[in-house]
Amino acid sequence: MFKTINAVQIHVSLDEIEPEIWRRLVLPSGWNLGQLHLAIQAAFNWWNYHLHEFQIGGLRYGDVGLLTQDADEDDPRVFDCREVRLRDFAHGAVFNYVYDFGDNWRHTVMIEEFVALDVAPKHGTCIDGARARPPEDVGGVPGYERFLEIMSDKTDPEHADTRRWVWRLFRSGMVRPGCGGQGCAQCAAPECKAPAASAKAEAQRTDGYINQQPTI
Repeated sequence: MFKTINAVQIHVSLDEIEPEIWRRLVLPSGWNLGQLHLAIQAAFNWWNYHLHEFQIGGLRYGDVGLLTQDADEDDPRVFDCREVRLRDFAHGAVFNYVYDFGDNWRHTVMIEEFVALDVAPKHGTCIDGARARPPEDVGGVPGYERFLEIMSDKTDPEHADTRRWVWRLFRSGMVRPGCGGQGCAQCAAPECKAPAASAKAEAQRTDGYINQQPTI
């Protein structure tokens, strides 16, 4: 019996970080790129207070008003992210999502599979993933690498201040529960195995864009 495609499975990973920080999502195929942005934010536990854009086939997609506010005439045109839906992509399509133009967190997005679920999903679901994401405003990949060095060396002169900074993030809710201070550095460290087990739970934080119950 023929079933209508109503969902898409997507793999999202952070570039330039090893071991890989990644999430696998199942989302309604009718969602647009604006909704995909919110799903990625929720899945990685980013806090959505920086600019973002999608880069697809050499073109930029995002919030046209925000991204062109201070643009020059020679800047590439920005297309409305709401005009592109996930079902518009081909199986295996790969494109980029950039969050925070200062830290420049580049994510690679892959369309893994289109699926026909028995019940059409209304929300997204994070079904798999590994490792906690870097702290917001840590300074991009170089800053994150330095952060890991500092937190793994108690003799580093910046260790105490950095640990206090992480604790403040924990108190404000900007890192996941259980990861304040020493714990946060441990689960961000490459040798730590804990984030793989906790990634799904972390990724389920959302404003209705990622469901807490796996769909498949």
